[in-house]
Amino acid sequence: MRLGIPPKELTDQYHNTVVDLFKKWNISFDNYTRTENPVHKKFVQDLLLKIYDNKYIFTEESELPYCPKCARFLPDRFVEGTCPHCNYEQARGDQCDACGRLLEPTKLNQPYCTICRSTPIIEKSTHWYFDMPKFAQQLHTYIENNKQLPDNARNFSLNFLKEGLKPRPITRDNKWGIPAPFPGAQEKTIYVWVEAVLGYLSATIEYFKRLGKEENWKEYWFNKDARTLYFIGKDNIPFHTLILPALLLATQEDYNLPWNVDSTEFLMFEDQAFSKSRRIGVWIDEALQLFPADYWRYALLSIRPETKDTNFTWKTFMEKVNSDLNDTLGNFIHRTLSFINTHFASAVPEPSKLDEYDKRILQSAKKKTEKIAQNIEDFRLQAALRAAIGLSHLGNKYLNTKEPWNTIKTNPQESANALYVAVQIVKALAITLEPFIPLTAENLLRLLNLPCHAHEQAWSEATEPLKSGHKITKAKPLFTKILATEKELRTMLDESSSKTVPK
Repeated sequence: MRLGIPPKELTDQYHNTVVDLFKKWNISFDNYTRTENPVHKKFVQDLLLKIYDNKYIFTEESELPYCPKCARFLPDRFVEGTCPHCNYEQARGDQCDACGRLLEPTKLNQPYCTICRSTPIIEKSTHWYFDMPKFAQQLHTYIENNKQLPDNARNFSLNFLKEGLKPRPITRDNKWGIPAPFPGAQEKTIYVWVEAVLGYLSATIEYFKRLGKEENWKEYWFNKDARTLYFIGKDNIPFHTLILPALLLATQEDYNLPWNVDSTEFLMFEDQAFSKSRRIGVWIDEALQLFPADYWRYALLSIRPETKDTNFTWKTFMEKVNSDLNDTLGNFIHRTLSFINTHFASAVPEPSKLDEYDKRILQSAKKKTEKIAQNIEDFRLQAALRAAIGLSHLGNKYLNTKEPWNTIKTNPQESANALYVAVQIVKALAITLEPFIPLTAENLLRLLNLPCHAHEQAWSEATEPLKSGHKITKAKPLFTKILATEKELRTMLDESSSKTVPK
């Protein structure tokens, strides 16, 4: 509304921008789609009609915020005010970011229209509601029995159920959205927080439709050996543990409910909450103007708020890049490969009579690789990354103990053994680092003269030894130290922001 352009034009523009940024950040999807697509719209309408036929949707006259100045009913996120539960002054009409509770816009204190800042009035309008309270017991059983759920998701959901579920609105008086399919619901659209979570299913349908295997989507949603996993922030917990499961239960079909909802706590930015309106934070397009994507990926994963809120600071960011990436990981890889370049004609040395320490290090590297895999399976990504960097700590300690730069003069075979062991750790790093810093992993595979698409390598390749005589390429540094001060980094961000803020 502020920009004076149609909603679809705006969403087309942002969708293309986001797709481009995902590529630059090396984030890939089998099907990155939109809830605006025809497959999604039809699926949502069909599923909601099924719920309606099952008598779990009813009509009721509702009191809703109406802005006289804008001459329209206000969608939930077009209303802000003070949370009636925790008194947070910037609560949205559908949810409070501070306490996480789902809200109704009419319950806000001191509400205002986010478009014109005027105070809305209350008008009546007939709407369709989903009878969620009828699924309270089934949802309680589902959450109690779902042992994969992290504590924050389980506790939040159980507390929410204890307070008592209320019917959830399904329709809105918006012009932009999926047309409501119910009899008499002309000119109503489906509330976004009802239809958006159904996008997980419609995206699967769309994907297999594109492959010409239209029935295969059911393997994900009805086969009891299949599991669905969701990575979200804690403010989205109720939509995934309560609303989505309730909608699927209401179809009276045997859909798979979410197997795990891996919900992180909040990431703060230098002790402040990220804020679009107040320009607090680093936008992902700005971030890439400052440093490579892998620097950000590593730093953010290393402080991932898995069990409590964590804080991003420029000091932490520089420490992660300079100490972990450059001085530990990069240093170990570079001195191993450059030593092989210089003293073994770029060929993996032939080992002979590895001693107990050599064997112990190789065994330890294998165990660390298995630990990384287990942490990923358990969705402990921070611990997995820490274990991966632990491989380079192991390699550095090993080289410092073996001192091949000395033994090359006195006992060349001992030096050859040391470099043989060290390069196996380098190869393990090339495979295990791919989920975290994929471009670095591909560059490392190139240095090792191996197929460079790390994501196509089997995990078992990490512990398959490089054969003696295998030729590697000339070593090159994988990282560059950040030499700027914290103050200089903040200035760089301000300059980058001034170039990207829409006029």
